[in-house]
Amino acid sequence: MSVGNWTIHTGVAVSIPREDIDTDQILPKQFMKLIDKKGFGKHLFYDWRYLDLEGKIPNPNFILNKDGFKNASVLIAGKNFGCGSSREHAPWALADFGFRAILAPSFADIFSINSAKNGIALVRLKENEIHYLNKWISKNSRVEIRINLESLEVEAGDQTFAFHLDSASVNRIRNGWDDIDITLKNSKEILEFEEIRKNKKSFLEVCW
Repeated sequence: MSVGNWTIHTGVAVSIPREDIDTDQILPKQFMKLIDKKGFGKHLFYDWRYLDLEGKIPNPNFILNKDGFKNASVLIAGKNFGCGSSREHAPWALADFGFRAILAPSFADIFSINSAKNGIALVRLKENEIHYLNKWISKNSRVEIRINLESLEVEAGDQTFAFHLDSASVNRIRNGWDDIDITLKNSKEILEFEEIRKNKKSFLEVCW
């Protein structure tokens, strides 16, 4: 399944200044039964967004429930974002909600791999840069941040911050590629290999 692609994104920024936000907080385990990537956004940060178990009573104090942030697409968080379980459902929920970039000092390794597959850029900034962004957002309502995957820069007001993102992740996001898309790019070579193998070792057909 292809995911959304982008090179330059400008979106409303929201801050959840917590460290060690794990995948069970991003998407609690009870919502992992679905196999389609669609529909997870409504369960994002479920235990923080709702006051009841059924998800019918929004928590008025949680930032994503406040006016001006319900369509946020750039998330600013603390270090070690995405730690815990390796579930890919967590970036599914973030992407389905509408997030296209997450800015933090550090990210969990497996979460980093899964995010690029789902069109989410993980932007590592210095702690003082994250502190600046949090302070800037707190003083201004509904601010937008611009992320450029060509120049690898973040623009926030009159400030610009450089970041590094590996070329494989950049290519995934810019082209909207998941693992299946990347595999199918080599479909010709795969078919040729299968044909050669079948001709050389036709006896393997009996095993199948």
